[in-house]
Amino acid sequence: MYAYITTGTFYFMKKITDKYPDETMILMLSPGTVLLWHETNGKTVFKSPRKYEIIHSCGTHAQKGFVACNHIPVRDEGRPIFEYDFTKRLKQVEQFPGFVSMRVLRPLSSDTYIVMTMWKDEESYTDWKSSESFKKSHQSKGLKSAENTGVFSGPSYVTTYVVGEEEDPADKS
Repeated sequence: MYAYITTGTFYFMKKITDKYPDETMILMLSPGTVLLWHETNGKTVFKSPRKYEIIHSCGTHAQKGFVACNHIPVRDEGRPIFEYDFTKRLKQVEQFPGFVSMRVLRPLSSDTYIVMTMWKDEESYTDWKSSESFKKSHQSKGLKSAENTGVFSGPSYVTTYVVGEEEDPADKS
C-alpha cells in the first residue's frame, strides 16, 4: 500500500475528493496549509505528489478528527535500525483512548519518514502527549542509541491538522 500527499487550495483539493469518492483520501486543514492524503495499491490521481510506502497501518481513518504528523529524517544506512526500533513501540499509542488510526510512511524520494496518527479530537492527542504511555514509548533504548550513532539526518518536527472541516480555514479570518 502506498500513500501520496499533495497540497493546494481548499477548493481544488475538495474538488478532487468529490471527483474520486471511492478512493481513500483525507482532506486535512491547518492554518495556512491544505493537504490531501491518498492511500492506494494502484496509481494516484495526483499529478506530482510526495510518495511513500506504508510500512505500518492500524485503524481506519475517520471523517472527522485531529491528525498529528511526526516528520523524522533518517539516513539511508539508518533505515533498518529506525524501522525495527520504531515498530516495537507502536502498541503504546494504538491502545490509548481517543486513538483512531496510524500510518508509518517510508519515503520513496526523500529521507523523511512520516508517522501519522489520527485522534478523535485534539484533546485526545494532548492527553497522549502528557501521558506516562507517551513517555514510556519515547524512552526506547534502541532509538536513544540510534540518536548517538547518527541514524537521524536532522531534527524531527510535528505538523497538525483538522479533518472534517467543510470550509476553507482562510475564510474564517
